[in-house]
Amino acid sequence: MSIDKLPVIDIAPLYGNDPDASLAVANAIDAACREWGFFYITGHPISRERMSSLLDTAKDFFARPDTEKLAIDITQSAHHRGYGAIATEQLDPSKPSDLKETFDMGFHMPAEHPEVLAGKPLRGPNRHPDIAGWKDLMETHYVDMHELAKTLLRSMTIALGIERDFFDTRFEEPISVFRMIHYPPRHTATSADQQGAGAHTDYGCITLLYQDQAGGLQVQNINGEWIDAPPIADSFVVNLGDMMARWSNDRYKSTPHRVISPLGVDRYSMPFFAEPHPDTEISCLPGCSDANNPPKYPSTTSAAYLLSRFADTYAYRREEA
Repeated sequence: MSIDKLPVIDIAPLYGNDPDASLAVANAIDAACREWGFFYITGHPISRERMSSLLDTAKDFFARPDTEKLAIDITQSAHHRGYGAIATEQLDPSKPSDLKETFDMGFHMPAEHPEVLAGKPLRGPNRHPDIAGWKDLMETHYVDMHELAKTLLRSMTIALGIERDFFDTRFEEPISVFRMIHYPPRHTATSADQQGAGAHTDYGCITLLYQDQAGGLQVQNINGEWIDAPPIADSFVVNLGDMMARWSNDRYKSTPHRVISPLGVDRYSMPFFAEPHPDTEISCLPGCSDANNPPKYPSTTSAAYLLSRFADTYAYRREEA
């Protein structure tokens, strides 16, 4: 195992008809999940043209006046959708608030949906800016990333010893989030300690990250050292979140990572945070504990865990709580 370079896994066999090749990919993903909690994937079906369109769209949106972006201010959203201004988040409580601005969307539920009318947390309509073509692009990409996440999760069921459709059934009407992020150049920071994204672990199940060519993502290795996770063309960086660590009783790692804002250039990234239906129970899987390794975490639900983490990260969520 290398401790200074993340694994790169070609997942194309997961879309083919060769069970041995698919099993080899599943084994490689299992090893990466146990050793790193982070890996790159190539051979996925998301086109270069799609990502190029999204990148152009992100650059256009974040360059617009604050008044236009704040028309969908996330701090005014009851269900965490819309635009987050610079310093809205503080991922590392020991550092200043993050040097980034964001756009968040999720699984769209119209205002008249019973779960929305009932006031269920993290449920509601998406809040898109009034930009031609934006809504269709974003909603289509959300569906495609949801399917890609399910393909990866399905491959993990083999090593975890659970039913092939375990995650499929739990990811119906998910609370997954697609996010676009703009990191301004480092010289715009309010202090030398302000990072693009402070050190943190992700909250959900798995994250699939597109990053542009600016660099800046760093991952903590098993020795606690920060290593670079540089851009690789046509890839996604995949990492596990806290829910998967809890489900697997820490067999799979939820690894700390951070973003150091690059010098002299803007950075754009687009993570898809795959998170199950809000009522999904998150508790130790049957094959991930025994007498010598009892369950480490109490049972919780997807929504309850996410809301607890949001309260730690967003000042406006703490005020609501």
